[in-house]
Amino acid sequence: MTGVVVVGMQWGDEGKGKITDFLSRKAQIVARYQGGDNAGHTVEVDDKAYKMRLVPSGILNADRIAMIGNGVVVNPKSLVAEMAALQDQGVSFANFKISNRAQVILPYHIKLDGLQEQSKGANKIGTTNRGIGPAYMDKVARVGIRMADLIEKDTFAAKLKANLAVKNREFTKLYDSEPLQFEEIFTEYYQYGQQLRPYVCDTSKLLNEELNSGAKVLFEGAQGIMLDIDHGTYPFVTSSNPVGGYTAGLGVGPTQIHRIVGVAKAYTSRVGAGPFPTELTDATGDFIRDAGHEYGVVTKRPRRIGWLDAVVLQHAQRVAGITDIALNSIDVLSGLQEVKICTGYKLPDGQVINEYPASLNILDQCQPVYVTMPGWQQPLRGITDMDAWPQEARNYLVKIKELTGLDFVSVSVGPNRDETIVLKNIW
Repeated sequence: MTGVVVVGMQWGDEGKGKITDFLSRKAQIVARYQGGDNAGHTVEVDDKAYKMRLVPSGILNADRIAMIGNGVVVNPKSLVAEMAALQDQGVSFANFKISNRAQVILPYHIKLDGLQEQSKGANKIGTTNRGIGPAYMDKVARVGIRMADLIEKDTFAAKLKANLAVKNREFTKLYDSEPLQFEEIFTEYYQYGQQLRPYVCDTSKLLNEELNSGAKVLFEGAQGIMLDIDHGTYPFVTSSNPVGGYTAGLGVGPTQIHRIVGVAKAYTSRVGAGPFPTELTDATGDFIRDAGHEYGVVTKRPRRIGWLDAVVLQHAQRVAGITDIALNSIDVLSGLQEVKICTGYKLPDGQVINEYPASLNILDQCQPVYVTMPGWQQPLRGITDMDAWPQEARNYLVKIKELTGLDFVSVSVGPNRDETIVLKNIW
């Protein structure tokens, strides 16, 4: 077994791209297994920032295979633009692969996403309006268009016509909106397909061949476990499975997995609507947001900020089978007089629970129970010798390990590669 999975333990934005980039230096393949261009990674190498939405972070290592699996929904327009921007920064796509079974996001998905969200009024879930949900809906309804279809001219034309006939009735009759035109979409997106055609292949076959030959493979997901369609804060979730999606989303068996590394920040953030028990809406939250530059890579929206939530981490550990933890952004907490970690939720009757409720009604009644610890004033940014840390910062790590039972793979004190303290070799 030579497969290692990287998965977010919170609501996304935990710094998975940085950890994936770091761990990929010992991998031969980095494979993305779910999600779309509604989430982004920012990876900093030698003070140069690379922003990615669909392209796996492993692309920055030119001798690695970077792969988009069948579980990903691909916006061809977005992908072509992202590739061009990265190529302008000197990134090579010589070893880039896209699954021929990956579903395609088309303009009608994006339009429908916006109309559906708008129709919910005050009950909006905070979608990014990038067509992710409608694309997965079409996949499950068995009317989706795959990359294999997009690159075949006649196949794409026939499927697009059939789908537009249905979508346009929905736009005009249900939403009183203008229909979309076949010719415009076909001409534009068929060209995108031809640009991507050289990279399209049966990635499952390639991946299994490489694994069976002993290759080290890093499995990369998007979002985080608390946004999982099954195990997250439903319905305020994404439309795919960050939890366990690597098997179906890449066409490999679970026996190929060696370790599952959960990535978390030393505090918590989330974007969009939905429950957030440890949310800080005060000056402390503003301090952490500004210190951590907590604004969406794709949306630019300010992220909601909260204290670290051990209930969330324990939930993530359980449902995803996490074996190790990579902790990011502990440097962001420098300067606070005290730091807190949520260890349970208190119900109105005084009962304290330590599982994450499925019921939003119960969750709304919960109050976080905190352990409060002294903060530290010394800046940690760039200090990779932990012996030089203040004792309070080291105590914070000890408490996290105590609450999760997980060993640290790494602890990061900044976004750059060289600001990562490696504590365990997972390969």
